[in-house]
Amino acid sequence: MRHTRDVDAVDHEQLESACGLVDEAQRIVVLTGAGISTDSGIPDFRGPNGVWTKNPAAEKASNISYYLAEPEVRRAAWQSRLEASAWSAEPNRGHLAVVDLERSGRLHALITQNIDGLHQRAGIDPDLVIEVHGTIWYSRCWECGDRRLMEEMLQRVRNGEPDPACELCGGIVKSDTISFGQSLIPEVIDRAMEMSEQADVLVAIGSTLSVYPVANCVPLAKSRGAKVVIVNAEPTEMDDIADVVVRGSIGEILPQLFAPGSNT
Repeated sequence: MRHTRDVDAVDHEQLESACGLVDEAQRIVVLTGAGISTDSGIPDFRGPNGVWTKNPAAEKASNISYYLAEPEVRRAAWQSRLEASAWSAEPNRGHLAVVDLERSGRLHALITQNIDGLHQRAGIDPDLVIEVHGTIWYSRCWECGDRRLMEEMLQRVRNGEPDPACELCGGIVKSDTISFGQSLIPEVIDRAMEMSEQADVLVAIGSTLSVYPVANCVPLAKSRGAKVVIVNAEPTEMDDIADVVVRGSIGEILPQLFAPGSNT
């Protein structure tokens, strides 16, 4: 049985319905988007205070064609990486609540669209995390695939290299993230889909569920009999197929949804 909870900040009935589904589940797959990290000071992309909303030119750096073709775009991208909020951001209540779920032994997989690494910093087992869009904490050469810690590249920028090339082959280096126009890694997407198929509950958090193919995890899980819970401040493209939609602050909802000791 669940104990008394503070549900004043969100819809009481919807949250309690979601809690009931989570309580009964043994294989929970969590899918997270940018919304779970905004409380850590990491802006989303398209929201009112989003990176691209405030600086439309920044969107160019996220397009692989522009990045590869224009040295000026790469130089601006490296300067932006120096100042990325991810370096100083700390996991928030939402991230820590997912850790509580893992400790209950029922987190089957954590699929994230985020590149900030905050789930791992919160304490999630890295083996459970599926980063479908890569990670900002590493760099990768576009030519030879050499991968190394991003800090090594950033230090070269600080030392006066505005667009550091690969030390092995001289190729263009970018963050080890998936840019627009860049192919996703099939093995990563396949694993995300496989885990979704095995879920008895899928909880989508902080995502508009409008970016494919990762958004397909939701209908795929549903088609295999899973219950779907969506937690987001705004409507999503998958609300119609969800069993429960909980609106409100993610940092307020998740500690209640994944409360320790609730599966008793």
